[in-house]
Amino acid sequence: MAEHIHPIFDQLVQRAEREARLQQRSKVLWLTGLSGSGKSTIAKALERQLFAEGFFPQVLDGDNIRSGINGNLSFSEADRVENIRRIAEVSKLYLHSGIICINSFISPMQAMRDQARDIVGADDFLEIYINAPIEVCEARDVKGLYQKARAGLIKGFTGIDDPYEAPQKPALEIRTDQMSIEASAAQILSFILPMISMEDV
Repeated sequence: MAEHIHPIFDQLVQRAEREARLQQRSKVLWLTGLSGSGKSTIAKALERQLFAEGFFPQVLDGDNIRSGINGNLSFSEADRVENIRRIAEVSKLYLHSGIICINSFISPMQAMRDQARDIVGADDFLEIYINAPIEVCEARDVKGLYQKARAGLIKGFTGIDDPYEAPQKPALEIRTDQMSIEASAAQILSFILPMISMEDV
């Protein structure tokens, strides 16, 4: 069926035009880390900080995506890979719309994140490791997931009976056991500001 597909991307309003309209450079920020490390909370705080600074961001969060576009996927290994693939494709659409896309997903395997980087494009993909020791994540456990995993009620839970491959060379590492959410978001904002600002244009 591929011969019947004729994309018209090159005929549409281009990314540079959209960025000029929004007065920002778009990027995809990929926040990865264990459940309870602070990904979603930081993503929300960063989105607010960016918006307050006059930027136009959009958060894609694991639970939100699972309740919508990826609601038909399970937590099998194949479906987890497909979950990340779809998110990366949506992120790419946001990128080309001139929007700063903030992704909050465990995405436990490096191969998953590498695939996302390949889809989005290495120049626009910023892997940010939200790092907290598992005992800190477990102590927070706002969803009660670690307790259920320890009790055997959840199988294949990342960090308990399923591995998490920490990024080896993230663009940025945030230690949420050592700083507040506000400070964590501010550190990311400071890091990305030169990349998203158009003031030097």
